Amino acid sequence: MTRPLVTILDDEPEIRRLLTDVLEEAGFETLSFGRARAFEAALAKRTPDVCLVDLSLPDTDGLTLVHRLALEQGAVVIIISGRAQVQDRVTGLELGADDYIIKPFDPAEVVARIRARLRSPKPPASSGNTARFNGWTAHFDRYVLQDDTGEEVPFSHAESEVLRLFLESPKRLISRAQMQTSLGGAASESFDRAMDVRISRLRTKLREDPKNPQLIKTIYGAGYIFLGDVTWS
Repeated sequence: MTRPLVTILDDEPEIRRLLTDVLEEAGFETLSFGRARAFEAALAKRTPDVCLVDLSLPDTDGLTLVHRLALEQGAVVIIISGRAQVQDRVTGLELGADDYIIKPFDPAEVVARIRARLRSPKPPASSGNTARFNGWTAHFDRYVLQDDTGEEVPFSHAESEVLRLFLESPKRLISRAQMQTSLGGAASESFDRAMDVRISRLRTKLREDPKNPQLIKTIYGAGYIFLGDVTWS
């Protein structure tokens, strides 16, 4: 069986060596880079399963890179950074990262977080890569939402997981606990905040009224429900 590929982008050699050793011992294949240019050149040849990205890079802005990866790559994007401020974490999640790990970190936690992200369920045989609902078409193979005029809006890998969860269970209540189980997260304030950010971004992309959304409804104290009629192909 092919080992999942994890790419590591960090300008600290000690961090790269530590992550490489721990991940390969855990059964992952790794590629590590100290500069964003070499990292992006490698991604043009092969898409990894997970990208670990530091924000403090010598040759590019880490947050801009995370946003680009989230929209253009099919990989899980996990930020590993010494920036511990809440706003940095929120910004990283808003730009499309799947998770945020603060330095210094426990290597075992990194392995656990990666495994949790990779355990996210695959699409069932009953659904495909294209879903149509309420004048929208979601192309999960291209990470694009298309409206009835043909205008396209990109969405990130993290947003796609949440959107697919809603579209595969329309008109059914989805609790926070169910989201946690389905999306491979750990129960925490960080996970809840990540879900809030992704749902807010999906509502914006679907041009929902933030005060009265019609598709993704919040059931306070219970969870969320998607009210559209969905067909898959």
